[in-house]
Amino acid sequence: MFITRTALPRRIFLRGMGAAVALPLLDAMVPALSATATTAANPARRLGFIYLPNGAIIDSWTPTGEGKQFELSPTLRSLERFRDQVVIVSGLANKPADALGDGGGDHPRATSSWLNATHPKKTEGADIRAGTTIDQIAAAELGRNTPLPSLELGLEPADLVGQCGGSGYSCVYMDTVSWRTPTQPLPREINPRIVFERLFGDGRTREERLAQFPEERSLLDALTRDVKRLQKRLGVGDRTRVDEYFEAIREIEQRIEKTERTAELHLDLPERPIGVPDSFEEHCRLMWDLQVLAFQADITRVISFMMAREFSGRTYPNIGVTDPHHAISHHQDDPDKIAKVARINAYHVQTFTYFLERLMATPDGDGSLLDHTILLYGGGLSDGNQHTHSPLPVLLAGGGAGQLKGGRHLRYPKDTPMANLLLSLLDKVGVPMDKLGDSTGPLDRLSEV
Repeated sequence: MFITRTALPRRIFLRGMGAAVALPLLDAMVPALSATATTAANPARRLGFIYLPNGAIIDSWTPTGEGKQFELSPTLRSLERFRDQVVIVSGLANKPADALGDGGGDHPRATSSWLNATHPKKTEGADIRAGTTIDQIAAAELGRNTPLPSLELGLEPADLVGQCGGSGYSCVYMDTVSWRTPTQPLPREINPRIVFERLFGDGRTREERLAQFPEERSLLDALTRDVKRLQKRLGVGDRTRVDEYFEAIREIEQRIEKTERTAELHLDLPERPIGVPDSFEEHCRLMWDLQVLAFQADITRVISFMMAREFSGRTYPNIGVTDPHHAISHHQDDPDKIAKVARINAYHVQTFTYFLERLMATPDGDGSLLDHTILLYGGGLSDGNQHTHSPLPVLLAGGGAGQLKGGRHLRYPKDTPMANLLLSLLDKVGVPMDKLGDSTGPLDRLSEV
């Protein structure tokens, strides 16, 4: 580690025309012979929540064996190289998503109760009510020293008004997993360009930004002088880290600009947001990369990301599934449809491994971003055919700055509250709570490190 007598401040920004770029954690930000709140030895703790829709084929999801002696299932097989960073949790239930006398509406209840274990109010109007979600409970504490308390992302557009699927529930309940208060859901952003500008812009509109920059010019070009001045103050390792970080920013910006130029050629599709790739995989990877940068630069420490919404009708012809996802989740025990749903589940997990790779490859203090992050990957629906909420598909990834030990399959008694896991996650990032929804206490064994 490069030790300097005068450390750079952790919240340092480089500013230029239309750009304000935060820096990743550098050795030069650690004061000599001291231990501040966030240093290489005491890294920031981060949380990520990744939602998958329409349930899962649980038989194809659940590993065989328990504890350290387990074999990854067909759905989770792509996680093999991350085995030591993953905990699969079986047996959890989200009973607040059950009907409880309200009749249909399992899809909106699955989404809106996933991170708060709270039964939502059945309404098609503006008088929506659910519960504050744990990402926002954590963000209130972890976001005190970051530019953005949290980041809410997704890959599919939202339906902001009316009811969805004849359920009697407002579409808002399915459009986000994040609720700042019981009556304030937080909208997701699906456009990589808007996310990029939110992370690195200074608040100007896209039109104002584009007016200041030539078509092929990166926002980083405006920072060249400041970057060179900064590099003179850094050690060899820090200079390399800054170069790699800026190169990642530049590469993502170029991908977004290429997507925009392509999108502008399709004048027959004016409703499509500029900056959103046609390809699901490219769209997803761009959003993963932006999340890595957001964590790396400590712009936020809490992110939620919806791979798709409940009722998603997306097709996946690239893996041989041309049936709409939601339609075949109602498989009626048809083996062919069950196999296709399992294939979609496995494909989603495979795309998630790209995020894990990027986090693992990104240095953060004395480890990697993956070492210092806990990711919850799963959904609020179990069997999409029966609309059950137990047992849920749940896995955790990352080290949580030493708070989570991977390489395990933990099986809990049937219908153990999902809320118990949520309590445990809050505890691991230093934001403990005594009660959440139908919780009965933190999960045992999960805290073994």
